Amino acid sequence: KTRLAAEGLFDAERKRPIPALPRRIGVITSASGAAVRDVLNVLGRRFPMVEVEILAVPVQGKEAPPAIASMIRAASKAMRHDVLLLTRGGGSLEDLWAFNDEAVARAIFDSAVPIVSAIGHEVDFTIADFVADLRAATPSAAAELLVPDALALQRNLHAQRERLRLRSRRHLQSLSQRVDHLFARLNAQRPAMRLVRGNERLSALQARLGLISRHLDDRRRARLERAHAALLARHPQQLLAHAAARSGQLMGRLHLALAQALERRRARAAELGRALHAVSPLATLGRGYAILIDAESREVVRSAGKVEPGTTLRALLADGELVLRVETGN
Repeated sequence: KTRLAAEGLFDAERKRPIPALPRRIGVITSASGAAVRDVLNVLGRRFPMVEVEILAVPVQGKEAPPAIASMIRAASKAMRHDVLLLTRGGGSLEDLWAFNDEAVARAIFDSAVPIVSAIGHEVDFTIADFVADLRAATPSAAAELLVPDALALQRNLHAQRERLRLRSRRHLQSLSQRVDHLFARLNAQRPAMRLVRGNERLSALQARLGLISRHLDDRRRARLERAHAALLARHPQQLLAHAAARSGQLMGRLHLALAQALERRRARAAELGRALHAVSPLATLGRGYAILIDAESREVVRSAGKVEPGTTLRALLADGELVLRVETGN
């Protein structure tokens, strides 16, 4: 074991993977042992579709090692199997000694086909177990490792089929949508469709043009009406009418102002007349007094001593005047 380990026969890096779903399994074991029945029972229960070929060899005694090594080399050369199972049931150390043979170990190492070993019980280990690509505790355990559970596989296949169906449906829907899109694009590029779209666009533009034209007409009409109203407001006849109305208003206001001013002046004159009359000599005359005026000098006589007898005087009374002659002086 030490020598073979030093040569690298046990290295994990060189071990080959076991196929997950083998189609043909070669079982190298005794044709009459209990191990082969256990293997066949498990394989038949778990995955009855797998093809099993029994490669019968003696599994103990002197003739066992060369027979096992020769069968491994022959199976490796034939390449008929996806995986080889080297197995036998439990026994004593001497019963399992054939699987500690160096020739068997080197045949396993040189095999082109992956090899699973299941020698004896779970506690039993042989050189063949260390060299093999995978070691199982028992022949039944090896059979379970070699094939999947058919029911679980069936469920998995059903799930995969459903996933495939759903993905196919989605893919077909996507392709259908893409085809529809491409068909729509192709239709859109057809001259007839382009003409239809052009006519639709032309109709839309004509409708917009008509709307804009009506809007412009309305704006022009409104501007014309405003200009006409402004022109009428500046028409000479209209201006004359406004001027006449304004002149009438101003004349009325002037007459009213004149009447009010005249009335104020009349009242003022009456008030001044009354004040003047109050200080007027005529008011004094009205109370029985008279003003004497020298007829020749026309001066008011203010003193009797200045009047000579025979002087003619005029006496101004309230309602007239009298001519007087002075007879005597003071």
